[in-house]
Amino acid sequence: MNILIAPDSFKESLAAIDVCRAIQSGFSQVFPDADYTLLPMADGGEGTSEVLSYALGGDWQSVVVNDPLMRPITARYLLLDNGTAVIEIAEACGLHLLTIEERNPLVTSSFGVGELINDALNKGAKRIIIGLGGSATNDAGAGMLAALGLHLYDVKDNVLAQGGGQLDNLQRIDDSMFNPNIATTTFEVACDVTNPLCGALGASAIFAPQKGANPVQATQLDKSLNHFATVCQQHGYADNKNIAGAGAAGGLGFALMTFCNATLQSGFDTVAQAVNLSEHIANADLVITGEGKLDAQTSMGKVAGGVSELARAHHKPVIAICGSVDGLRPAQTTQFDVVMPSIQKIDTSDNVLKGAYDNIETTAVNIAAAIKLGQTMRTAF
Repeated sequence: MNILIAPDSFKESLAAIDVCRAIQSGFSQVFPDADYTLLPMADGGEGTSEVLSYALGGDWQSVVVNDPLMRPITARYLLLDNGTAVIEIAEACGLHLLTIEERNPLVTSSFGVGELINDALNKGAKRIIIGLGGSATNDAGAGMLAALGLHLYDVKDNVLAQGGGQLDNLQRIDDSMFNPNIATTTFEVACDVTNPLCGALGASAIFAPQKGANPVQATQLDKSLNHFATVCQQHGYADNKNIAGAGAAGGLGFALMTFCNATLQSGFDTVAQAVNLSEHIANADLVITGEGKLDAQTSMGKVAGGVSELARAHHKPVIAICGSVDGLRPAQTTQFDVVMPSIQKIDTSDNVLKGAYDNIETTAVNIAAAIKLGQTMRTAF
């Protein structure tokens, strides 16, 4: 029996590869002779680089860049042998890099993301996969663009200071020093956010409050980003502010589409294509996936839903092991043959998170035992 194990990480408890190992450990106690393929998955957010490193190899590149408040930090990205770089923007401008008191999207900058891109280009990358998610910024990617050589000036011809709050002062754009390698590089953005750049569903209105903005500041940021998009259009750049995903990561989606000709696609699809998930599923007899919480968002671009959809297309049985199931009616779980929560007993959140590996392993043992019992009974009757 060929068993493919392809789960997402269980947030705050286990990386995707550790989930794989827990499931394999449990199943192996019942089916020790089965052939197991471990394929940790991600949806373009945190952990995507780790997943691709496991599946595809490559070398980690460490770079000193500026954090969201323009302080030096060491960030890393993955460089594959085929000239592909995998960059998670949170490495350079992530919300986790700031204390709660430091969070202020009026001044935070995506400059460090541009520094990571420059390093990858200087090392010969011809394809760059960028995972958007977890940013502390709301600057429409202006900081990133500045690091790449784009000069933004105000009405007095002074270079704009960093931060989304400054974009309302933009008067002129000079791209004469913009990194020329960008024009010959393919940019693919892994993004599950469909928000436009501006408006009621835009980056500022929806996400800036999570990054420290009060309502007045969120309104100011929306105005600033709208002005930035208008000036870009006046300088001959495409009008991308209403394109789905333009508002991702505080408008980094807009900047990457407008200045790097990036294509935005589902984060899960990006990872699935990179690791040849469909081929692995075609060769499996059983597919096991999972995530920390199975809920209404599972079928909306998340790993478990995506794995299930591909398994169904190949007519393969698929099992989902999750931490918990939240708010789903029975009809909404029919995309899986089996859905099994792994929490074994009522306990504190801390203990549940600490016990995730053992809980998943125990759940896998029980599922495997049930499968073996079914095989035995089928033979008996």
